[in-house]
Amino acid sequence: MDMQALRAEQLARASEVVRHDDFEVMPPRLIAGADVGFEQGGEVTRAALVILEYPSLTLIEHKVARIATTMPYIPGFLSFREYPALLAAWQMLEHQPDLLFVDGHGISHPRRLGVASHFGLLVDVPTIGVAKKRLCGKFEPLDAEPGALQPLNDKGEQLGWVWRSKKRCNPLFISTGHRVGMDSALHWVQQCMQGYRLPEPTRWADAVASGRPAFLRLQQG
Repeated sequence: MDMQALRAEQLARASEVVRHDDFEVMPPRLIAGADVGFEQGGEVTRAALVILEYPSLTLIEHKVARIATTMPYIPGFLSFREYPALLAAWQMLEHQPDLLFVDGHGISHPRRLGVASHFGLLVDVPTIGVAKKRLCGKFEPLDAEPGALQPLNDKGEQLGWVWRSKKRCNPLFISTGHRVGMDSALHWVQQCMQGYRLPEPTRWADAVASGRPAFLRLQQG
């Protein structure tokens, strides 16, 4: 694995990320959610994509792709491991979303290219990163109440927001993926909440990927 080449590619792609709003449809009619996991000890990459209608946030389409994993786990380079399965699932979709939420980081990455930015560039759709854990940067302690908010900063620049979406839950790390400004990223995540820790697009993507009871009930309904 040529780490130097991967690092150079990351930096080059990061410079292509559009960090301001560049929506073709506003408000979005369809919002996608993406989630990636690994099966069989990491040998298989599984990507789930869902499409929700906005503003009802009704699930209208879901696809899951499973492909052979093409790259080992290397911290800081996860997007290279995850995006091939995401592309496979994307090519299965019948609907084209106007906005995409990815379970993972956007520019809140040491080299400013998390999976939400990497994949957003590849499919050229406005994209937001919604991560469950910090990858880099620092933030002030959050209040315990839902709605508590702090900027995530690294090396003198703001990379995103740290937002407590639900009481007694760890905060989310929300960042620009591609073609979405920082304030808009936070706004659209907040618009897609329905009482859970995660916004509906990535919550449903996780449910589809994991075969969670809510999704199984919906299928049977």
